Amino acid sequence: MTPAAVRHRDFGGSGAVHLSGRNRRRRPSSAIRRSTGDRRTPDHESPGSADTVQGIAPKGPSTHTPQLVQRPPEQRRGGGARPQGPQPVHEALICVSLPALAISRAHGQLTGQGLDGFYRSGRRLLGTCRVRIAGVEPMPVQGRMIGADRARFVGTVRTPADAGPDPAVTVERLRDAEGVERIVVRSSAMQELTLPVEVALGTDLAELAAIAAGAAGPEIPADVHASGLRWSAPRLHAVVTADPAPDDVLASAGLLGWEIRLPPGGSRSIELRVRPELPGRPHAAESATHSRGGAAPPWGEAEAEGDDPRVPALLATALGDLRALLVRDPVHPGDAHLAAGIPWRCGQLAPAEALWAARMALPLGVRLAAGTLRTLARTQIAGPGPDTGRIPGALRHSGAHLPPGCTGVEATLLFPVVLAEARRWGLPEQETEALLPAAERCLEWLRAATGDRVYLADPAPGGPYRCEVQAHAHRAASLGADLLEAYGRPGAEGLREWAAALRRRFREDFWSDDPGGGRPVAARTADGRLIPHLGCAAAHLLDTGLLGAGEYGPGLLDRVQTEQLARLLGGPALDSGWGLRSLGAKEPGHNPFGHRGGAVRVHETAVAVAGLMTAGYEKEATGLLRGVLDASESFGHRLPEMYAGDQRTTGGAPLPHPAACRPAAVAAAGAVQLLTAAAGVRPDVPAGGVTVRPPRSAPLGELRFTGLRVAERPFSVRISRLGLGMVEEAAAGLQLGV
Repeated sequence: MTPAAVRHRDFGGSGAVHLSGRNRRRRPSSAIRRSTGDRRTPDHESPGSADTVQGIAPKGPSTHTPQLVQRPPEQRRGGGARPQGPQPVHEALICVSLPALAISRAHGQLTGQGLDGFYRSGRRLLGTCRVRIAGVEPMPVQGRMIGADRARFVGTVRTPADAGPDPAVTVERLRDAEGVERIVVRSSAMQELTLPVEVALGTDLAELAAIAAGAAGPEIPADVHASGLRWSAPRLHAVVTADPAPDDVLASAGLLGWEIRLPPGGSRSIELRVRPELPGRPHAAESATHSRGGAAPPWGEAEAEGDDPRVPALLATALGDLRALLVRDPVHPGDAHLAAGIPWRCGQLAPAEALWAARMALPLGVRLAAGTLRTLARTQIAGPGPDTGRIPGALRHSGAHLPPGCTGVEATLLFPVVLAEARRWGLPEQETEALLPAAERCLEWLRAATGDRVYLADPAPGGPYRCEVQAHAHRAASLGADLLEAYGRPGAEGLREWAAALRRRFREDFWSDDPGGGRPVAARTADGRLIPHLGCAAAHLLDTGLLGAGEYGPGLLDRVQTEQLARLLGGPALDSGWGLRSLGAKEPGHNPFGHRGGAVRVHETAVAVAGLMTAGYEKEATGLLRGVLDASESFGHRLPEMYAGDQRTTGGAPLPHPAACRPAAVAAAGAVQLLTAAAGVRPDVPAGGVTVRPPRSAPLGELRFTGLRVAERPFSVRISRLGLGMVEEAAAGLQLGV
């Protein structure tokens, strides 16, 4: 049926309105195959009066009797109290292809409640999409992700003709983040079936931030539009079109209806497309949001294989999530960075997370790091003042023991580190030199912010001296000095002297002795008071940064302190069995669901695993690595930003955190770092070499990576069960070492 033949209907009190563009024609109510009523009926009216909808009656003999379906209160226009407060996402299936995403629960129905819906650039284009077959909702049997941007939902429908308990009708829904949903109805019946299919649609066109806080608005009335419906708000329209065109369109009810005939063993498909429109520019929003258009990601197609079957699945899922989170600068489309996470942090650029993710993904190539660095260099604070050279960033909650920290400080200290390590992995000299002035300004800010002191406050100037911030600052000074010296810039010697002074002081001031061997303290206040709690932030003390010739920089701890820290990281207070707790289990204020108070954070666990392996503490690193691999199975290999830090028990599973981003940039990139740490690849492209030093214990058994990138060329490496590394593919001219 062509769109011109669609019967557009609206509910009225005594009849229906036949719509054709702006022309309306009254039809007697007896001619309508639906009960009268209007979804705008107030919530307080008793159910079953005017708020019922009858299934479309088939033309001719049918195996079905149309059923009255009570429309739940949440589907009424503006109806039902919406849940307040932050919305949980731990059971949601989230399809992502930024700036588009689709969020739903495992049953597949979009109910208009919570975060359900198709989104584009932070606006919910469609919140309700409920399918009914013969007046009933399919019985959900499975909902799962089949890619970072796609999900599949399957349900069944029983018909009066079914013999016994076995359903004869299957309903499959394939949902894409970009706003496409394909509904396939299949029959296994021995006879032909004629079934009414009804899709209820609705939206509020609300901002994602408002919805996430539980403050979404009422549904917006729909208008008939082509072969579907349109909803309008200031400066934005949302349009849903259907193929084939529906037999019935009821605008005020938000209903599309079809009557389908299914031969024995036959199927019928309906495709819905959701898109935005700008008033007066019907195709502008659609073309703008599709500007990425399937462009290749700025990294190679890496793959893994080996003894542990979880490794290839985790790497493939992580790469899919990274691609889904990719954001291109609209002014400089050649530069890309990663959004921090879905659904909470996909709007504004998060500088620290973007840099961490780019750094952990360096084994995939340097293009992401280069784009991220250029993007952040354009945000760097200029002009006179104490903030000159700092990268702006928001405050971030630090748990019960410390005030919020500044993500801008973290990003400023990461910038020269990412640039220096990207150069080791093969960032071309011309691009490195172009970014060097921004790195110099970061280092100048560091020296100005410390002044006559040896420690860096966060937030500057009056905040506490945090353990991990000193580690970030020391790493920035060490790698920054190396970078400045390589290009003949001044300041390298001063940075090395400051870093050496920091090492001497830190080993005394940031270590608390106790009968168990001591521990690093979390922070010191300006007046010298110690904040001694033990948490995952201490793992950053092992992340010293890659220098030349395959060597890592010096650390803030001495050998004995490093050994004790390794024992603590691998001990039961911090190692939950599923990964590293953000706060030790015996610390005051421990909460297994606390973001910084006890939950397992994949990012810090990856930092700990890589640092422990580099420092030679393979047993502790292996325990954490295998714990995260085990946890990844429970999450379908799509690691969330964090999960509960409850102690692992036999036969147990990790508990999801209801507010965790999933996917999250640092979790997906952290998976890359966790796995590639087992290969021990240490490039030094400026010197023309690459060193492979895998852990001798071969924690993942035999392991092979293909499609990694060193010197912007494919790099493949195999690790034997004896912990021996062999390079199978590398750029011409690279000298291989061990």
